[in-house]
Amino acid sequence: MTLLQILFYVMGFIAVASAIYVAATKNLVRCVFMFFITLFALAGLYVLALADFVAITQIVIYVGGILVLILFAFMLSGKENLNIIQQQGSRLMNLSTLPALVLAVLFFVLMVNMMGKIDADNLDWIKSSIQNGNVITPDANVTDNIGINLMTRYLLPFEAISILLMVALVGAAHLSRKERTA
Repeated sequence: MTLLQILFYVMGFIAVASAIYVAATKNLVRCVFMFFITLFALAGLYVLALADFVAITQIVIYVGGILVLILFAFMLSGKENLNIIQQQGSRLMNLSTLPALVLAVLFFVLMVNMMGKIDADNLDWIKSSIQNGNVITPDANVTDNIGINLMTRYLLPFEAISILLMVALVGAAHLSRKERTA
């Protein structure tokens, strides 16, 4: 087993284990911090897949933006609201969640079945991509090309998305603040 495979399995285990903890825990603060670890583990998996731009985007957008937004919402919400949420009973295994659990198990079985049957090295579209030289190598400057395109051709949509994220941040702060009683 190579070092790359070991890193893949370690990052995959961290991502899956922390995601299960996020779904199963009652403590919301710990849930947010484990979600932080899940997002970083996914970014590590993207780096291992030579998708460096997607990994950087994962960290900047999700860890730097969305997760901080969630933390602000927790900090601005009242302590009594957090206590009510934490004191609710466990809803992981009851009748209302049964269809979702059955569907998740079926998708997992389907995914494991397909992974066992597929031979990724002998797929036709992968063979043709290798023959045509249409592959990404570790020394490719994909991030440079994306950065140049974002700051030239796609500058207006890029700025529109940044304004949308800022509006979402202001809206979340406004919704989560407490009303003052006179």
